[in-house]
Amino acid sequence: MAFSFFGGIHPKDNKQLTCHKAVQEFLEPDLVVIPMQQHIGAPCLPLVKKGDTVTMGQKIGDNQGLCVPVHASVSGKVKAVEMRPHTSGTMVMSVVIENDHQQTLCPDIQPRSPEAVEKLTAQELMDIIREAGIVGMGGATFPTHVKLSSGLGKVDTVIVNLSECEPYIVADDRLAQEYPEQLLSGLQIVMKILGLQQAVVAMEDNKPQAAKALKLAIDPKTGIRLQLLPAKYPQGAEKQLIYAITGRTIPSGGLPAAVGCAVFNAATCKAIHDAVYDGMPLIRRIVTVSGDICMDPKNLLVPIGTSFNELMEAVGTRENPYKVLSGGPMMGAAQYDLAVPVIKGSNAVTILGRSNRYAVEASRCIRCGRCIDVCPMHLMPVLMYKSTYTGDPEEMKSVNMLDCIECGCCAYSCPASVPLVLAFRAAKQRIRNASQKK
Repeated sequence: MAFSFFGGIHPKDNKQLTCHKAVQEFLEPDLVVIPMQQHIGAPCLPLVKKGDTVTMGQKIGDNQGLCVPVHASVSGKVKAVEMRPHTSGTMVMSVVIENDHQQTLCPDIQPRSPEAVEKLTAQELMDIIREAGIVGMGGATFPTHVKLSSGLGKVDTVIVNLSECEPYIVADDRLAQEYPEQLLSGLQIVMKILGLQQAVVAMEDNKPQAAKALKLAIDPKTGIRLQLLPAKYPQGAEKQLIYAITGRTIPSGGLPAAVGCAVFNAATCKAIHDAVYDGMPLIRRIVTVSGDICMDPKNLLVPIGTSFNELMEAVGTRENPYKVLSGGPMMGAAQYDLAVPVIKGSNAVTILGRSNRYAVEASRCIRCGRCIDVCPMHLMPVLMYKSTYTGDPEEMKSVNMLDCIECGCCAYSCPASVPLVLAFRAAKQRIRNASQKK
């Protein structure tokens, strides 16, 4: 049974630009920049130096604690190990590799037979996932092996997030259409690790071709079922998706495991299959490159480390972009430098033109209450925004600022164009900084 979460909006999705276009393998760039920080947790320490020769899939960065390794997405020579721009808006230590276009595979990469995979224990599978550098590929980039480990004995429901509710983005839609067997195989590995017999693939009902492909690929004996949900933004947000599938509500400050659930992105599931069966670490991903000024929007299979500039050249634009986002127009981060590279959590590059210049110089809240009506977290953005004027972390916490998921429904619905999400992000960071000082 499917439930409908409170609030939400129905923005024009613009998915028709690319939903029918097959994934194209992007011609390998001459240079890739591999950031050592592509996950939540401790950044990797470089394992190579300038002048070293590397092979495709070779581990080039790792660290202890909450961390996953990073790998070379191409073979070639290390040109530099230095600070480079990152999609987060900061400078990050990165390994710059000059591509030799030979695609020389790392000798450590060895495929496994189904019989060999069957004999692997849950811990061995999690170790493989960790060494492959797999993280949440929907954008959160939390290390997947840690999520699996923390869910042992606590989770009774596994959900594959195929909602992809952001406008323009169809990367997961195309993945489900073209790689349904690998996606489901990765899900079965997750089920084996967690010791579960059933799982749900959750998808909005605006992806008929992907639904058809999955229905044909799903074997009822595996305990996997497909659940179609009414299209509504932000259906793909973890808390909203869990409620839509199970009717369970995650408490404030809680994690999905608190209500017996674990959610994995569709691309993450395929990456798990690739790591376990093919021995291939996470070095490429599907990226939707689209927007209102793109001449030929595409879905591209891109080596990690490819610059946004090169992807923009691949699609062409009718005018100089007003804004280029890592992600979609609702939750994506605007980029200040188009030399930033594709990372593990980059599912889209959205290129927007002048028609999207909707900001006003002196926006003022008019107390209309529309933001309250659409907030899927049952928050009161009007009071949250008022609390940001004081700068007091305790006052901002008192209006449940940290429960905001930054989905952008409030800003989208605001007739005064108040930059609500921007204000809330800054407020949340101020609260975190105050907590660290204490």
